[in-house]
Amino acid sequence: MKNETKTPLNGDRAVSHRTAPQLRLWRQSSAKNSRPAGSMPLVQQMPGIHHIELSLRDVDQLFNTMDPSPFHEKDLDDDAAEFLLSWVQEFHRHEPVDLIVHLEKHPEGHNVQQLVEDAVHNYFAYRARLNELEFKRLMKQGRMSLLVGLSFLIVCFLIIELVVLRKPNTFASFLKEGLIIAGWVAMWRPLEIYLYEWWPLRRRGQIFNKLSLMPVEVRKRV
Repeated sequence: MKNETKTPLNGDRAVSHRTAPQLRLWRQSSAKNSRPAGSMPLVQQMPGIHHIELSLRDVDQLFNTMDPSPFHEKDLDDDAAEFLLSWVQEFHRHEPVDLIVHLEKHPEGHNVQQLVEDAVHNYFAYRARLNELEFKRLMKQGRMSLLVGLSFLIVCFLIIELVVLRKPNTFASFLKEGLIIAGWVAMWRPLEIYLYEWWPLRRRGQIFNKLSLMPVEVRKRV
């Protein structure tokens, strides 16, 4: 697999429309990026990886400005988080990705590399924990709804066996069909959970875990 940088079709464009300038993808010509002689960028150390790049005016654009927490504990800006999620979902969950942040202004008195890396990892690790709790709640709901559905279905078949079949007539036939339908309708919710709902949630959790561990590099934008 060759190195790849994901960019939108229309090139360097704004991701958010709330403030300007906002997050945008950094267009690169190819792997021939100009860097100081002798430097060893992270992406060259990790071949075969998908690169997601952000171009920012300053590091504050990466964070939710309403969050009063310290930088390494701040929530990411909604646009930044959804931007990263949308691009990572384009790749197979086992394909490695990294994040390259291009900053026009580096904050003074901070190790910006460690600051951004810790903030991104902490945010998505937190999202992964929330996703795990949501998954457990869904499985608990599935077990409870399965127990209720099966119990109701058994009751319906018992009524059919003990009442309806002993007195066959038009009303009994009508009641039999209604009980069969009602019994299987009661199984709709557990079937929906175990057939369709759990795996998108699990898939999203895997993406959060992937983002919480991905390499992060901060570069000075020139």
